[in-house]
Amino acid sequence: MDMKIRNVWNQLKILRSLKARIFIIVFLIGIIPSVIMRYGILTSYEDRAVSLRTSDVQRQLNIIADHLIAYSYLTDASSEVISAELEQLSNLYDGRVIIINSNLKVIKDTYGKFGFTPIETPCVENIANLSSKQGGENEKLIFKILKRGEKLNLETAQGENDLVDGGLRYDLTVPLVRYYSNHANELPSPFKALQIGNVWRADRPQKGRYRQFMQCDIDILGEPSNLAEIELILATTTTLGKLGFRNFQIRINDRKILKAMAAYSGFPEESYDQVFITLDKMDKIGLDGVASELAEGGFAAENTEKYLELFKGMETAEDGFSYLTDRLEGFLDAETAQNLGEIIASVRATKASEFEIVFDPTLVRGMSYYTGTIFEIAIPEFGGSCGGGGRYDKMVGRFTGKDVPACGFSIGFERIILLMMENGFPVPDGNKKVAYLIEKGVATKELCGIIAQAQEERKDGTQVLVARMNKNKKFQKEQLNAEGYMEFREFYKNPLKQ
Repeated sequence: MDMKIRNVWNQLKILRSLKARIFIIVFLIGIIPSVIMRYGILTSYEDRAVSLRTSDVQRQLNIIADHLIAYSYLTDASSEVISAELEQLSNLYDGRVIIINSNLKVIKDTYGKFGFTPIETPCVENIANLSSKQGGENEKLIFKILKRGEKLNLETAQGENDLVDGGLRYDLTVPLVRYYSNHANELPSPFKALQIGNVWRADRPQKGRYRQFMQCDIDILGEPSNLAEIELILATTTTLGKLGFRNFQIRINDRKILKAMAAYSGFPEESYDQVFITLDKMDKIGLDGVASELAEGGFAAENTEKYLELFKGMETAEDGFSYLTDRLEGFLDAETAQNLGEIIASVRATKASEFEIVFDPTLVRGMSYYTGTIFEIAIPEFGGSCGGGGRYDKMVGRFTGKDVPACGFSIGFERIILLMMENGFPVPDGNKKVAYLIEKGVATKELCGIIAQAQEERKDGTQVLVARMNKNKKFQKEQLNAEGYMEFREFYKNPLKQ
């Protein structure tokens, strides 16, 4: 066997030895589809490859080797990866869970008051829907699921399409659009949807970035006017305010403005995306860095200079937005400028939280399905985006053949929780907590009376824990104190001790 095949066998052996550990981690986190995906690779690839004729082994294993690249989570099955997953898992067993539950209640209540209806969609999507060239870089991070049973035929497989038919959703927008496309005739117009659920991306874990994380999305489908953007921004910022966030920013732009700036500067239309990718790095590399990267990309110096002059002019102008719309006359339609100006003015006049909404001409957003307004949440303490969204008027049409105006806003829930934990967000008190500690040996009659007493307290909303008294009662109480139990009732088999 050549080195490539030998590496594949080594990967399969690693996966097999870690099967039980990976299963436990995945089961606890709740990624049932991932279990299917992992077990599919663990059993199907190795068992079937062994049964192939010797002459076919190299061809089949080369297919597998190329295919495993897509499963970055599995091919990186090392102690470092498992430690990262365990680190994420361990964070779930402290005050974080209480904060999560408390925040979810606030989010659902607040969005509900804005008229958003909760829906749920499956976490597994058809691979064609996930790979439709609309998800930007996220399409490179899909956890893909092998075909099952007779559909999986390694002997005839020529490429990835012959092996994969599903994947775990990388966001909530694609599933929503498929749901809406299937049920449009049954839904009100406009349809205001609220989705809260986990998504998966085969990314490298780091601070505030996980492979499994929760998103909270609100979307309005069927509303063509900027009322959708105004409602989405007000609902999201009101929610963030109720969660305790202050002095954050909503950065806003429009894809039509980005295109008008590129056209004004003389860039060819087929290169717009390349220009926008470079522009998106402005906050990291600055104007000079953008100029250098555009030059390296082969763009004419006069086009780049004209492009960057727009940004320099906005920095010195008293009203950067008005300056830009004036300069783009003939390239930007007046309706787009008026639409964006109206959104900014309306939000400023009616906001219920402490934040700023600012026009940011460098805001790009990576999803290629955006067609108009785009926006992001910027929280200074985090140093990056904690959510965002925009208008995607063409996406429903890809499913139904008929375009439907649509706009959405997503909160990066995990990053919000991380910020709260790091900034000492107080764990909500909730209901009063009382612990009943019962000594071993208490008679059945007395035990029934104690449990009946606990039941009565629970009727008043008190959270009552009934437990056996440990020998080390002091340590037991310290542990319960950490869980919020500050009041104790102690019951002994000898009534005189009470």
